[in-house]
Amino acid sequence: MSDPVNIKNPFNKLEGYNCFGCSPENKLGLQMNFRVEGDEVLCDWKPESHLQGWVGVLHGGIQATLMDEIASWYVFVKLQTAGVTSKMEVKLLKPVLMNKAPFRLCAVLKEMNRNIAVIDVKLFMNDGTLGAEALMHYFTYPQKIAAEKLFYPGIEHFIPQLKDEKI
Repeated sequence: MSDPVNIKNPFNKLEGYNCFGCSPENKLGLQMNFRVEGDEVLCDWKPESHLQGWVGVLHGGIQATLMDEIASWYVFVKLQTAGVTSKMEVKLLKPVLMNKAPFRLCAVLKEMNRNIAVIDVKLFMNDGTLGAEALMHYFTYPQKIAAEKLFYPGIEHFIPQLKDEKI
């Protein structure tokens, strides 16, 4: 798959779902949306002003949250399971300026060590400047456990046209 494909959020109907990162109904949250292009999961995102740290700069904790969230969606869609963050190695490289939004986040698998996915995430400002990067380590579950315990519904609920396929 090389053409961009928007990822659907299948958790919207799940009772109690109010994720700070991706719930469209969480008015105080980040309301992130994702798409797949080739080997990457991408997100273009524009912050609200209440998410700044220093004047005109996106808060570093929000940057880390953005990178954590896109990595989880990488696990959902590209690895076709669910997982939990086990380690974050975040590097805040430059001030991520609020007036250089929308920001682009890119996630790609760096390596898989048994059930630990190491996902490389980059956060770019709209002028192409790399503002932050992270290596996100995700403990991934077998699909059966992901479905039973973490509400993983299957790839067809994220990208209906890809039922039972690897992307």
